[in-house]
Amino acid sequence: MKIVADTDKCVGAGQCVRIAPELFDQGEDDGVVVVLDAEPEDELRSAAGEAVDLCPAQALSLAG
Repeated sequence: MKIVADTDKCVGAGQCVRIAPELFDQGEDDGVVVVLDAEPEDELRSAAGEAVDLCPAQALSLAG
């Protein structure tokens, strides 16, 4: 599984960071999502899926 972020869609809501701070961060200047770990271990996959589901801009997806 790989986390894919479309930074053009990101609105900087920060839901992903609240759900999985070990996987996501936000850019200091613009608040756009930064993926910290694109291929998380099994124990973080559920959090990654939740972050994808709750992203209001649908800027996150899972591949593979």
